[in-house]
Amino acid sequence: MKKKYALILLCLVPMWVLAQVGEHRNQFAVGFQGGYSINKVDFVPTVSQNNYKGLTGGLVARYTCEKYFKTICSIQMELNYSQLGWDENIRDGNKNQIPTTENPNEYERFKHSINYFQIPLLAHLAWGKEKQGLNFFFNAGPVLGFYLDHDVDSNFKSDKVNYEKRGYDESKKETLTKTYEEKNSKPANNFDFGIAAGLGLELHIKPIGRFQIEGRFYYGLGNIYGDSKSDCFSRSAHQTIILRGAYLIDI
Repeated sequence: MKKKYALILLCLVPMWVLAQVGEHRNQFAVGFQGGYSINKVDFVPTVSQNNYKGLTGGLVARYTCEKYFKTICSIQMELNYSQLGWDENIRDGNKNQIPTTENPNEYERFKHSINYFQIPLLAHLAWGKEKQGLNFFFNAGPVLGFYLDHDVDSNFKSDKVNYEKRGYDESKKETLTKTYEEKNSKPANNFDFGIAAGLGLELHIKPIGRFQIEGRFYYGLGNIYGDSKSDCFSRSAHQTIILRGAYLIDI
């Protein structure tokens, strides 16, 4: 319930921007954006991971409604394709990386990529030059995600593990097997949601257009897998750092 209330509150942020009273604006800008994402999944219990690197890109539309004192207030919507997932470090009970049985120089790996169609709805607040120049901006708001597909790249096979050599008892063996079966499967939830916030710079050059660079963080509130007592994880949500650039033109 707390997650739902947080999402509702964040959905109201862009509406709050529109509700302010200042110097009226009526400016539309559209364009495209693309960038690089660095993702991990916040698992509870914890799963040791490397950063998962992917791409993101899509369309951007922005409506500037007013200038409130020195703040340029807008609402921004994006339609993005995003590559998320996690790159797992498979370790033994002593937290050491485990070599494969075929090649002692090759370590066991498990990489799960999950692709989403994401819709960020953001409050866009900017300070600086409104036209012909540079401004600094802050974006924040909710993000809705819809599962597209997934892929698993792994040389780890739970049925090939020498559990006795690793010091695992029958209970640990059962838990490990169940965990990896779940992580190999399709996500249980096709719908993902969370919040995003970012800082960036925009350069407006007439009549060419607007150029943006931004660093953004996405904090997932929805779980990838089930979170009931019978499931392996009580939390399995994305946490993403996004480095993006965008180009917009006024219409």
